[in-house]
Amino acid sequence: MSVAAPVDRRLIEQIVREIVLAQVGGPPGKSKLVVSVSARHCHLTDADTETLFGPGHKLTVQKDLYQDGYFAAEETVMLVGPKRRMLPTVRVLGPTRPETQVELAFTDGISLGIDLPVRLSGNVKDTPGCVLVGPKGVVELKQGVIRAERHVHMGPDDAAFYGVKNGDVMGLRVDSSCSVVFHGLQVRVGKGIKLEIHLDTDEGNACDLDHAKQVELLKP
Repeated sequence: MSVAAPVDRRLIEQIVREIVLAQVGGPPGKSKLVVSVSARHCHLTDADTETLFGPGHKLTVQKDLYQDGYFAAEETVMLVGPKRRMLPTVRVLGPTRPETQVELAFTDGISLGIDLPVRLSGNVKDTPGCVLVGPKGVVELKQGVIRAERHVHMGPDDAAFYGVKNGDVMGLRVDSSCSVVFHGLQVRVGKGIKLEIHLDTDEGNACDLDHAKQVELLKP
């Protein structure tokens, strides 16, 4: 007569934990990692929105973005560079901001004749300007055109999991046909923020992000 082996409760508990973690996507505090390609766009103040699209105009939501409360608007503007080169349709993102800002890729800057500085969003002091043209008016920016520094948004729980704080720097490994490790991702921590990496179109194309097999956020 055979005798059943004693049950190892610790082993069973470990297996159950692994099954649960696999179902929810990882340990507590670790969210699903989303890597988004941020195409050329601009952010407008309320005043510049009215100048470009008419008095009292409010941005119209075309598509909600991954972060709650942010959206791609129906509205677009024409961007004119210093050599009268232009981009005819630059998408406006909402909601409006305290300062108007244009975010482009390096290749956009080359085609426009603008030497783009690499800056974190919101840091536009002493940056190049441009002209924005809307259906109702024109805005001449003295500054505000940048190439956004690659960065990762996360909430406090994700920051605790990765052992980072706001202003730290991380890396990103992309496994694809053109595998790449990106260094220098600026960490931006905020309450109510989902874990999301922002690359521009040049970076997304360089690593063939559309066909990536795996992405991994690297701790400092």
